[in-house]
Amino acid sequence: MKAIVAENLTKTYTAGKKKVLALNKVSFTVEPGELFGLIGPDGAGKTTLIRILVTLLLADQGSATVDGCDVQQEYKKIRRRVGYMPGTFSLYQDLTIQENLTFFATVFETSIAENYSLIKDIYEQIEPFKNRRAGKLSGGMKQKLALCCALIHKPSVLFLDEPTTGVDAVSRKEFWDMLAQLKKQGITTFVSTPYMDEAALCDRVALIQEGSLLAIDKPTVINQQFGKPLLAVASSAMFRLLNDLKNYDPALASYPFGEYHHVVMRPGYSIARLQEYLQGKNHPELEIKEVLPDIEDSFILLMSRNDS
Repeated sequence: MKAIVAENLTKTYTAGKKKVLALNKVSFTVEPGELFGLIGPDGAGKTTLIRILVTLLLADQGSATVDGCDVQQEYKKIRRRVGYMPGTFSLYQDLTIQENLTFFATVFETSIAENYSLIKDIYEQIEPFKNRRAGKLSGGMKQKLALCCALIHKPSVLFLDEPTTGVDAVSRKEFWDMLAQLKKQGITTFVSTPYMDEAALCDRVALIQEGSLLAIDKPTVINQQFGKPLLAVASSAMFRLLNDLKNYDPALASYPFGEYHHVVMRPGYSIARLQEYLQGKNHPELEIKEVLPDIEDSFILLMSRNDS
């Protein structure tokens, strides 16, 4: 049995007089015990999809099951079987760490002691502050408390909506280390994120843009399917360089990428001709090198294909 099955999920919102297609016939499956990532920018449809799967929102069309239960007909069963950590901190700010955890354990008719082994490694990091009110916690500590509360009833499927947005780099790494440990305990994890670098930490990912899935596979497989030469280019005039690269005919796409601009080239390209072209545009301190694509490059290329 699949942990999650979604078939042709479609959802439309009305914004004023305009209708916005949030999800467009989204279909995918997630295996039991899998760490599955939903990767896309803000407004891509990630939160809408998660809310449908955790039974907080109804789809206009399509169907879905979570842990074998239908999201519409068996929503009560699903709510007892899943853990959900929304994108915004939603615990009781005026309760302490200990009080929040006790409350959520009580709601699910369990106790902290019963499933403590599941949250032990996470909770021990915030236990010294257990009497501090949740509203006074740092972003990283709020994140760990919310994860503990989502896990306290030992869910079969854990849904995390952009859990690392707005936290520092160290807390982000610690959080993904915690997810790796949960995977060893057999918990299926469905996590959404706008951070492309986090895709490599998932077993499989779905790339989503404007409500449509662009690709679903292992991150390494998606990168292998890039299928185009890729160059990293830099000069001391980066803004002007990007405009000149976009006007270079052998270039399929050009976009900023860290300290460089990445350029997707047509087959038969020549670094020497590109260098000659840019030198003719008066670019000093020019650097051009071949690079391997990562998931962000793949996402941008898939978006350009989808728009064409």
